Amino acid sequence: MSKPEGVPYLDLSKEFDALKDEWFAMIIEDGARGSWILGPNLHAFEKEAAEFIGTRHAIGVANGTDALYLSLRALGICPGDEVITTPYTFFATSEVIDMVGARPVFVDIEVDSFNINPVLVEQAVTEKTRAIIPVHLFGNPVDMTAIDAIAQKYDLAVVEDAAQAFGAQHNGQRVGSMGNTGCFSFYPTKVLGCYGDGGLLTTDSDEIAEAVRKLRNHGAATAFQHDEVGMNSRLDEVQAALLRLKLKKLGDNIASRQRIAGLYDERLAKLGITCPARPKNGSHVFNLYTIRSADRDMIRQALMENAIGNSTCYPAPLALQEVYQYLEYNAADFPVSVALGNEVVSLPVFPDMTAQQVDRVCQVIESALL
Repeated sequence: MSKPEGVPYLDLSKEFDALKDEWFAMIIEDGARGSWILGPNLHAFEKEAAEFIGTRHAIGVANGTDALYLSLRALGICPGDEVITTPYTFFATSEVIDMVGARPVFVDIEVDSFNINPVLVEQAVTEKTRAIIPVHLFGNPVDMTAIDAIAQKYDLAVVEDAAQAFGAQHNGQRVGSMGNTGCFSFYPTKVLGCYGDGGLLTTDSDEIAEAVRKLRNHGAATAFQHDEVGMNSRLDEVQAALLRLKLKKLGDNIASRQRIAGLYDERLAKLGITCPARPKNGSHVFNLYTIRSADRDMIRQALMENAIGNSTCYPAPLALQEVYQYLEYNAADFPVSVALGNEVVSLPVFPDMTAQQVDRVCQVIESALL
């Protein structure tokens, strides 16, 4: 008897087949025009993305890390400043704070949402604090009502790290529209992903938008005239064309992810597994479907033995890693992040995932636990 097939962590092959003819035609048009950088597809995508998110400006950049970095540059964050963020996130979130010479200040997360704890954010504010970077982790929106209230109270900037949450909402507003800036990654695994690297920065501020457009293009306001030292960070025409096509289908994409999450919930909650919490006043887009269990290692072993893709995001809080030893934190400072690092595993979730594939994942987990 043949062994059941495995389930990939991510499979974009059907999506590519559905998009390739129209995308390739757009690339051919780009070639005929000879416009590959800062061209019409980028300008159109920026307009369409801004309308979707609900901001005055959307600026295409090379990747999500650059969106975060350029946000801090445009906001004037510099050496001597402090920026509060979460230790339970991808390294880029804190990396950019160091890149501008500021000091990251880490606070722990909420046990249910996996997002930064607003109560701890306010407790961490000092006279040196200049900004907060909340992360809408795994596609689950942060309580931006609480974060924005703190920012207003202490006159702080807010940079939304929405890399994993394109399309998520809090109180009827899209993530990326509630801070001074919103930062998105279009890495292929994302809810809205391209087939390479790409990123986006959103803002309602004309001043920030003007600064970022210069900074992403070597600090040049006009050709060969440089106001400051910038960088080369531009979303190219090939990826912008693809993102325009995928943005039109984003609603169906998110609905599929939410449907898959519901199927998982129905099966796994019966096993005593903690399934992803849903926001009280918003929508989760499930860039990742991340469960919590004291038997995580047993579950992972069974998944790997059956060729089922999975990941542990994130096994060690950033604040406790070698690069941040100078900050002198310890595990007791982040009890929730440390606990989650030992108990979470992310399961396959992608728009074209079938009910049969979800069933197979759940069967393997059930067999491991029962």
